[in-house]
Amino acid sequence: MKIWFDGKLVDREDAKVSVFDHGVLYGDGCFEGIRFYDGKIFRLEDHLVRFYNSARYIFLTIPFTMDELAAACCDTVNASGLKDGYIRLVVTRGEGNLGLNPASCPRACVFAIVSEITLYPAEMYEKGLTLITSSVRRNAPAALCPQVKSLNYLNNIMAKQEAVQRGAGEALMLNEQGNVAECTGDNIFIVRDGVVTTPPVTDGALDGITRQAVIDICIELEIPVDERTINRYDVICADECFLTGTAAEVIPVSSLDGHSISDGMAGPITTKILAHYQNMVRATGTVC
Repeated sequence: MKIWFDGKLVDREDAKVSVFDHGVLYGDGCFEGIRFYDGKIFRLEDHLVRFYNSARYIFLTIPFTMDELAAACCDTVNASGLKDGYIRLVVTRGEGNLGLNPASCPRACVFAIVSEITLYPAEMYEKGLTLITSSVRRNAPAALCPQVKSLNYLNNIMAKQEAVQRGAGEALMLNEQGNVAECTGDNIFIVRDGVVTTPPVTDGALDGITRQAVIDICIELEIPVDERTINRYDVICADECFLTGTAAEVIPVSSLDGHSISDGMAGPITTKILAHYQNMVRATGTVC
């Protein structure tokens, strides 16, 4: 396996981050998860814009241009020999001292990993995921803007651990007001009376790339789509529910906290959106 590491492709065993890197010590950095299909990277520019915006928000200078990182992603995909796969693009604050002050880190560290990924078993895309509501609340925007894909994912990890311990596929995370924000790694959508609805980013949801792709699909297919505040009642009483994410793609939800959502199977609108999404990712993208 080849890793793109600070400007060049190296063998996996040579891609090493210092134990003094503030990404390791404090989770100080940002990342992106990106998918490619048939050798084409899906919405690469959108991912890179979000990557640079996350870094800008935390005063982290990426020592490469956007074009250079786009080329790096393509080079790593080509070196992998994979046609379908996943790219993890990471920037850390870089090596410094043991203090919190980022000024001790003169240069950020950037790397890209390409690998295969299977987040959920294939049958889950027909039967749907079971959800539980996590006791862990989504990070408050006043503490850390949810649009920043920070390397510190402990908030989400703790919620995911709850799902694992309770035998669920995913955990629903609420915001400080008790309204739905998102799941641990995915955005959430519900369908009721033919209208597709997802929480706004102001409620703590990440502005997901797949989330936006699904909104675009709804507009193209003339399916009414809305962004508004929802709560657990809305999810439990929905006609359909599904999650979206780069790794998960579009996956139906069968239940929340033991409450079956409709008949507990993938609904017709979810199925239609998933099929259109699968066509979209293979028909578009940056050719490497």
